[in-house]
Amino acid sequence: MRLLRSAFFYIIFFISTMVLGSSAVIGSFVSRGWPALMAKIWGNTNLWAAGVKVNIQGVENINNHGPYIFVSNHQGWFDIFTALGKLPIRFSWLAKEELFKVFVLGRAMTSAGYIPIDRKDHRKALASMNRAAEVVRQGTSVFVFPEGTRSADGVIREFKKGVFILVSKSQQPVVPISISGSYRIQPKDSWMIYPGEIRFSIGKPIQTTGMDGRSRELLIEQVREAIRANLTPEEAGEDAKVEPEVKNSILPNGGSVCSDA
Repeated sequence: MRLLRSAFFYIIFFISTMVLGSSAVIGSFVSRGWPALMAKIWGNTNLWAAGVKVNIQGVENINNHGPYIFVSNHQGWFDIFTALGKLPIRFSWLAKEELFKVFVLGRAMTSAGYIPIDRKDHRKALASMNRAAEVVRQGTSVFVFPEGTRSADGVIREFKKGVFILVSKSQQPVVPISISGSYRIQPKDSWMIYPGEIRFSIGKPIQTTGMDGRSRELLIEQVREAIRANLTPEEAGEDAKVEPEVKNSILPNGGSVCSDA
């Protein structure tokens, strides 16, 4: 049964990527919103094909008055399907450059305005962050995975600091996203698909007005703890207990990082 489910998923994945990806590319010449719609259908189609149910929580924490910088832990490929299919706000991705070389998918990502990150070249990565900050300031939300790569066992990893350069440059609210159970759907280094449930929790926006380089470490820790608060104890790790809500903090420069929109 598991083998049949896996085969069914990959067939649907291939067809949906070709059809919806091509549609996104063609439709982008007519409507800026068309690629985003195709991406949402693509995400939901592949969740359905894998037999995955998504329990989404915290939608009331965001509104259409963004933009936001969505910051999430990263457990697997199904994080992408879930974010695209279930997050009720249009956004762009910061994604590793290799994905943009995938046939059809890469062209569709470019049409949708996604921003490639070259992790091997520091200068290019910094330039990408500058472009992303400009995109956010112009009103488009962005989704990022600050761990840099997905977790093999679902346990949240340390955050890389580069993503938070984007935050300090854009000065826009950070929304912590907690994804729980995704790593069980398709374990790392395995092609098998295991139907199940993913919990997608949207935290309260964290204001970053006035943030600078000196307050970056404080923000990184606050965002990471806000994400850990909505993971299982195993996924959150055993290094510390996590309170259900991160308290407001005062930045060294007199600005504030708070958990209110």
